[in-house]
Amino acid sequence: MIGPRKRIGDLLVETGVITEEQLQQALKQQSEMKMRLGDVLITQGYISQQQFIEVLEFQLGIPHVKLYRQKIEPKVIQLIPQKLADQHGVLPLRVDGNKLILAMADPLDYFAIDEIRIATGLRIEPVIASKDELQRAINRYYGLQETIEQISQNLLSREEEPEQGLEEEDSPVVKTVNQIITQAVQFGASDIHFDPQEDSFRIRYRVDGIMRTERTLPPNMQAVIIARIKIMANLNVAERRLPQDGRVELDIEFRKVDIRISTLPTVHGEKVVMRILDLGNSLHKISRLAFSEQNLEAFLKGIEMAHGVVLITGPTGSGKTTTLYSALSHLNRDDVNIITIEDPVEYQLQGINQVQVNPVTGLTFARGLRAILRQDPNIVMVGEIRDMETAEIAVRAAMTGHLVFSTLHTNSAVSSISRLIDMGVEPFLISSAVNCIVAQRLVRRICPKCSEKVDPLPEEASLLRRHGIVVDLLSKGRGCGDCGRTGYKGRLAIHEVLLIDNELRSMILAKRSDNEYMKYAMDKGILIPMAEDGLQKVAAGLTTIAEVFRVTSHEE
Repeated sequence: MIGPRKRIGDLLVETGVITEEQLQQALKQQSEMKMRLGDVLITQGYISQQQFIEVLEFQLGIPHVKLYRQKIEPKVIQLIPQKLADQHGVLPLRVDGNKLILAMADPLDYFAIDEIRIATGLRIEPVIASKDELQRAINRYYGLQETIEQISQNLLSREEEPEQGLEEEDSPVVKTVNQIITQAVQFGASDIHFDPQEDSFRIRYRVDGIMRTERTLPPNMQAVIIARIKIMANLNVAERRLPQDGRVELDIEFRKVDIRISTLPTVHGEKVVMRILDLGNSLHKISRLAFSEQNLEAFLKGIEMAHGVVLITGPTGSGKTTTLYSALSHLNRDDVNIITIEDPVEYQLQGINQVQVNPVTGLTFARGLRAILRQDPNIVMVGEIRDMETAEIAVRAAMTGHLVFSTLHTNSAVSSISRLIDMGVEPFLISSAVNCIVAQRLVRRICPKCSEKVDPLPEEASLLRRHGIVVDLLSKGRGCGDCGRTGYKGRLAIHEVLLIDNELRSMILAKRSDNEYMKYAMDKGILIPMAEDGLQKVAAGLTTIAEVFRVTSHEE
């Protein structure tokens, strides 16, 4: 409960957070800027948002809530119109008897409290939330709520086919799907999952490699939302028994976004996954790929050779395509002819000839690669080596003077050699052709806004010492509104780069084991194991030991 009505400015002066002079300057600026006093003080740098929250929390006893942890019922959201929520920066959390728990950026805004009390007929109990979190939550809950209610009403009132009207831009279903996609792009999601369950329809986002449920809808909305997605991707709306694939390109917040769409029949209906490719963020310079100094030097040496095979390996979603495209962009000059064959072409590169695999017409990787080699290329990129035929053509192309890039699904750099042999490629071809192998994984990056230094646990310090790394402090994300309270924002790669030297070529000819390749490369100092590369990035304050273990533990 709030005691006597105090003004926030007086409270901040009393507690010594700001001076009287700063308050007077802020009040003057407030009348000019037409902003809340708290926002003016934060904008001008007199206080931080955290200081503002702490003063209210500790001096007045108003609780501070983390909105990402709150599960708010739709009927509670409906108590306050979106216009009021936007105007005052508030969000209803729950009703407790005749009391409404209300999240506010400024819980001393008595005008807002009175207006919402009159609008709801409930006694208002304010709690504090950061302004950024509130804005995100308002967009999240109100953005979809209105259109979802309209869909429900239409489904109940209409007797005609529910698929009607799904191509009209002002249709509630169209708006809902667009809002789901826009929100995913704002969150930096790589995938959107539409999961049918027995009694609900879940929408989940994959953000920084981690899945999270964003919203649960009534099961009767499943059919119309999936039908709309199929229309967007030019898929067969009536076909619900077979998987389908499509794609659509959209402009979202002035950015071009390419979306690959896949449907899959399940026992509770069709599941849809949207893979989001942000065309504005597709290309990185090699210097921005988080290679360590030794790995960067080895990688550049491997890709700048006149001919040979360069392999990028790792599981699905480990950033192989980004590394490949960055290498091609680095090598792209007027005097070089670069041709790629991909399935699918994910990003279009200026000045590079890109071919899309099409099994329906018989254009496979192997057939396309044969045709490419008759087009006088200097550099060839094969999206993925999937079979012996493609592998052998790629290797022979490298031996005839071409630089060939491709990907493989293997766990480590050295295991790629055995994988090619298992496919049926002769060891003498691999030994002669392969120059460089890069294995990589993606780990979450510590959020720069809430990163703080902490003492390493004894077991963490011991682990780092075993790898020759001594640190006094480690970095950790405290969790803030910017990173959704996870402590992580964005991802970076950890690598293993192996340059094939003459001794390794001899070992490949002798078909030695992966362990022997690994031992030789580490003893010679030409390979840093991926886990060790990750731990070096932990010591540099970029990620955490938990993240490195998450993606490499099964190989330890």
